Amino acid sequence: MQDVTERGLRVFAEIMGEDKAAELRQGLQGTGFGASIAKLATDFAFGSVWAREGMERKQRSLVVIGVLIAQRQTLELKNHIRIGLTNGLSAREIEEALIQAIPYVGFPAVASATSAVVEVLRERGLDGQVRTAEERGLL
Repeated sequence: MQDVTERGLRVFAEIMGEDKAAELRQGLQGTGFGASIAKLATDFAFGSVWAREGMERKQRSLVVIGVLIAQRQTLELKNHIRIGLTNGLSAREIEEALIQAIPYVGFPAVASATSAVVEVLRERGLDGQVRTAEERGLL
């Protein structure tokens, strides 16, 4: 595989885990439906953009989370909440990203995003932080 593909797979493994990277690697070796899309994502998103210097991964995660909130892409947002947690974001920082988005994208977009975020936080065992936010009337 090309250098950019290998770099993309390495970055992907670091933020999504070795198992997911192995699945991606296997998909890249095929020619079936979606293989070309996976190659583009690996080379461009992970091998070129996520691998860039100039911004820490935690910061990149916040940017992507903000964009996905604005686009109301809750399925992909869940993936990037997981990535953000891996990259060092706290539940509090993610909550602040939701709050920061409200004046720019509105309460309905943030409400949809909040449901996705809570699902991932619970999945990761961060229930205590979610309950605290619920008790404060924020969720």
